[in-house]
This record gives sequence, structure tokens and C-alpha cells, in this order.
Amino acid sequence: MMQKIEIDKVIHEPARLLILIHLYPDRRVDSSSLMCATGLTWGNLSAHVNKLEQVNYLVIEKGFERRKPRTILYLTETGQAALRDYVALMHRMFEKLSE
Repeated sequence: MMQKIEIDKVIHEPARLLILIHLYPDRRVDSSSLMCATGLTWGNLSAHVNKLEQVNYLVIEKGFERRKPRTILYLTETGQAALRDYVALMHRMFEKLSE
């Protein structure tokens, strides 16, 4: 009997996966740089980042640098572990294709 595979749907969404990969493992990135790196619009990036924050996969730090607002993003340990688990699951799934 085939075992049911549980895919983390939060990570499986392509834009969120791209964000997590860009931040892994210990990168602290400002939101403008992340927007440029991912090609996401500000609104789209904001929505995905908020979803990742809700499930404790990343931290959003808001502050000021030279009187300008700055938002820094980084992965939590939970987010790092979830991404590693997701990648391991994908490897196992794709390995079955070559059996």
C-alpha cells in the first residue's frame, strides 16, 4: 500500500519557496533586496512574507536606518527545519521516479 505524502503547502507555493531558499540558512535580507532577487511585486512579496511569518517560518524586523524605514527578514529555526524537511521529501519523491 502506498504511504500518504504530506507536503507542506505553505512552502510548496512557488513564491514562498523562492523566498525561503533565498533566506536560507542564515541570511538577513532587507525587503527591497528580496523583492529584486525574487522578482515579486511589493504587494505580492508582502502577502507571502506575512503568511510565512504567521506560521513562524520567518521574522520581520522593522526599524530605521538613517531615518529611512527598513524591513529586515530572516528565517527562524522552525523555518530552516521546515525547508530542509521539504527538500528531503522532494528528493525522496523524485528518487521514486527513477526506480
